[in-house]
Amino acid sequence: MASLRTLLRSFSAGEITPELFGRVDLNKRQEGLETCRNFITLPHGPAVNRAGTEFVREVKDSSKIVRLLPFSYNNEQTFVIELGAGYFRFHTQGATLLYANPSSGWSSVTSYVGGEIVSFGGINYYARAPGINKQPNLWPTWWYALPMSPNVYEIPNAYTEAMLPDVRYTQSADVMTLVHPDLSVAELRRYGATDWRLAPPAFGAPANALTGVTASNNGAATTPTLYSYVVTEVRTVGLQESLASFPIATASNDLTVVGRKNTISWTDGTGLNIRYNVYKLSNGLYGYIGQTSATTFDDDNITPDVANVPPINDGVFDLAGVYPQAVGYFQQRRCFAGATSMPQNFWATRSGTESDMSYSIPVQSDDRISVRLAAREASAIRHIVPAAQLLLLTATSEWKCSADGNGGVLTPASISLTPQSYIGANTVTPVVVNNIVLYAASRGGHIRELSYSWQASGYTSGDVSLFAPHLFDYASIKDMGYTRGPVPILWAVSSTGALLGMTYVPEQQVAAWHRHDTGDSDAFEAIAVVTEGNDDVLYTIVRRTIGGTPKRYVERMHTRQYSTISDAYFVDCGATYSGAPVGSVSGMTWLEGRTVSVLADGAVQPQVVVTGGVVSLPAGVTASKITVGLPIAAQLKTLPVAAQTDGGMAQGRQKNINRAWLRVYRSSGIKAGPDFNNLVPYRLRSTELPGSPPALVTDEVEIVLTPSWGASGQVCVAQTDPLPLDIASMTLEVALGA
Repeated sequence: MASLRTLLRSFSAGEITPELFGRVDLNKRQEGLETCRNFITLPHGPAVNRAGTEFVREVKDSSKIVRLLPFSYNNEQTFVIELGAGYFRFHTQGATLLYANPSSGWSSVTSYVGGEIVSFGGINYYARAPGINKQPNLWPTWWYALPMSPNVYEIPNAYTEAMLPDVRYTQSADVMTLVHPDLSVAELRRYGATDWRLAPPAFGAPANALTGVTASNNGAATTPTLYSYVVTEVRTVGLQESLASFPIATASNDLTVVGRKNTISWTDGTGLNIRYNVYKLSNGLYGYIGQTSATTFDDDNITPDVANVPPINDGVFDLAGVYPQAVGYFQQRRCFAGATSMPQNFWATRSGTESDMSYSIPVQSDDRISVRLAAREASAIRHIVPAAQLLLLTATSEWKCSADGNGGVLTPASISLTPQSYIGANTVTPVVVNNIVLYAASRGGHIRELSYSWQASGYTSGDVSLFAPHLFDYASIKDMGYTRGPVPILWAVSSTGALLGMTYVPEQQVAAWHRHDTGDSDAFEAIAVVTEGNDDVLYTIVRRTIGGTPKRYVERMHTRQYSTISDAYFVDCGATYSGAPVGSVSGMTWLEGRTVSVLADGAVQPQVVVTGGVVSLPAGVTASKITVGLPIAAQLKTLPVAAQTDGGMAQGRQKNINRAWLRVYRSSGIKAGPDFNNLVPYRLRSTELPGSPPALVTDEVEIVLTPSWGASGQVCVAQTDPLPLDIASMTLEVALGA
């Protein structure tokens, strides 16, 4: 009987499909795992058990699905928006936004603006829109009743539960744009911590504020000609130009005669304008003849410039059937696409504007853009993705939206649409990593990357799920998010209820999958990622069963960073008590009846059942820092042994792993065995006092395994305690049979 030792020096390939176990020639086969459950593989090779999640709050109505949307004004001001049927709620830093009781009650003589909160009849109300003398209990279209005790801040929306999966969004500063093919475009604007308002934007040029535009001559002419004029205003903010004045001002004169002139006059009481443009009719077009800051202008036979005409607005997105289903920003334009009646149409606002959809005749470079994909199939544009170039994703293809010449700047005249591949995307919002677009395929359930290839002189689509198809086949992706730090991970929610993670560093060819679950009957449903402090933080919606009743909870993944073992957080849907030494923790009603793990001052306590919201420590035990939550079963299983002992790489021979040496870093609660039912713990407490927290180990530890002969020769490692486990490498002593 021969024996050998083999070194598993890295786990950077993550979990791979059993169908690849025979491909011993692949590099990823040398660094992969059969099982990577509730473990995360780091880009530089180690595998660590994931941190747990903190309970934030139950959603408003657990019987209905909800979405999570990320809202980031900057790194210091971020929110996760709970998008539910008929409402928005806001979460930040692991807590839910609350509002203060209003200082005064409703008054019939007060003119309220949208977003104000008033009290009436013992109920707090949120003003949906400006109004006066609208009694809250009688005018539900003006007022929205807010939750009380606690005062959870929420505002209303018009989305039904069935609409939620198809709501798409983009953000610029304090404005989030929301689109859905069955509702008009909406803007969610933040004016203050507890002042959020939802309203539709007004598309088109700014409304004309001029009144009484007139034209007069300076005397009768012998052979008069009728001259027609319009005036536009140029706004102080953004220098946007309004639509032309109406009605048209006319005057009869003969301006070919020296000294003859027409005087155009108008009034403007808005105080918003700094200049006025004047246009004169010539051959069917109003051409520019001058600009002034006064409210009069003299035309002494100025030749109109018909290459410069007033803006024209044709009223986009104002009817059912033409509401867009995709939205994004690119080159200082807000872009829309995919209306129900025009599924392949793409629109972009005037350059430098949010909502100006006006244009000119002839077309100007800063006019709005309106174009249609000339594709083989009438697949709706589902996503607008800004990368180095603008990308449009449909259900059947991927398109590059570029500029012919013109320095790469999109204009109505330079825009060019070119198909890049014919895969198609589902409805989940894509993620941009560096300059690579990760998106869920419309068919097959896999995740793909769209990246630029200089060899192809365009974008190519590759399957990043290729080595782990068993995690994706016959399922679909429901949501995605990306944490850039401390570990770059693409997170994806599967229709199976699992949370899939891919450690992703494309410049190092690292794309390692790992899978995560939480509780036997629980499932992940939605996610969002925002920056909090120095980390990107994952928020989740988890469906749990509590006391036989389905619940939906907002939960926040805890940081894995810890100073001492008492700071470790490796439980789900949990919370931490910190204060004077106590023997129990109360108030955990959200886990009533569930069995939980307990870490008290760094020492693992026996699992207990939450009763009456109370978790009790064993008799005589007290602690000042207690972390309680659902247990996490973290499991890692190596691939079948393949060693260069003969031409067959030791395949077809019985194997037994006698010993395993695990090089670990700041770890405790280490267990290993030939399978997950026969695990042997690493004994490290021979020099420690009973009841004290275990010491964290940074060393190579030896575990003598339970003997088990088999064809594969695999090792299972598990962490079932609420403790950290960081495995840098693994050495196995393998006995080979005949």
